[in-house]
Amino acid sequence: MADPPVDIRRDLLLEVYRQARLAFPSECCGWLIGQRAPNRAQGIRPANNAQRAAHRPLGGRGVEQAYAIEGGDLLAFCGSLDSALPALVVYHSHTNGAAYFSATDRRMALDPWGTPLYPVQQLVVGIDAAQISAAKLFAWDEQRRAFIEVACYPGAAI
Repeated sequence: MADPPVDIRRDLLLEVYRQARLAFPSECCGWLIGQRAPNRAQGIRPANNAQRAAHRPLGGRGVEQAYAIEGGDLLAFCGSLDSALPALVVYHSHTNGAAYFSATDRRMALDPWGTPLYPVQQLVVGIDAAQISAAKLFAWDEQRRAFIEVACYPGAAI
């Protein structure tokens, strides 16, 4: 069974939506920080998408189709995991307007043994030129050995 969804306040969700709009037509990325108990997001930490660089971690895919958290941001993310306000949720956007956990998202979130690289949930924001269609939160389910949808949030005209 998956962990219960991280509690994400509407104002934080709207800030993630604004980050997605600012990055569009590129994918945005970052994470939400908070306390593991009571499992509530309290802040947002945008990250740079390394797919913009000449060296693209995900091969020939551009920033419109992929994200990779840039090196310095990735170090900050990892460092947060043992802090008082650790990363609880990694977020990114899909610029095709659909909020789903893709095969690439799964591959990038798992280690070579098929378990999550980090103890975080995954928030995917569907955005297109007109609006944020929705956002969905995914958590690891040990029994299914997969990320499953644990929350769905309405979109916004941002």
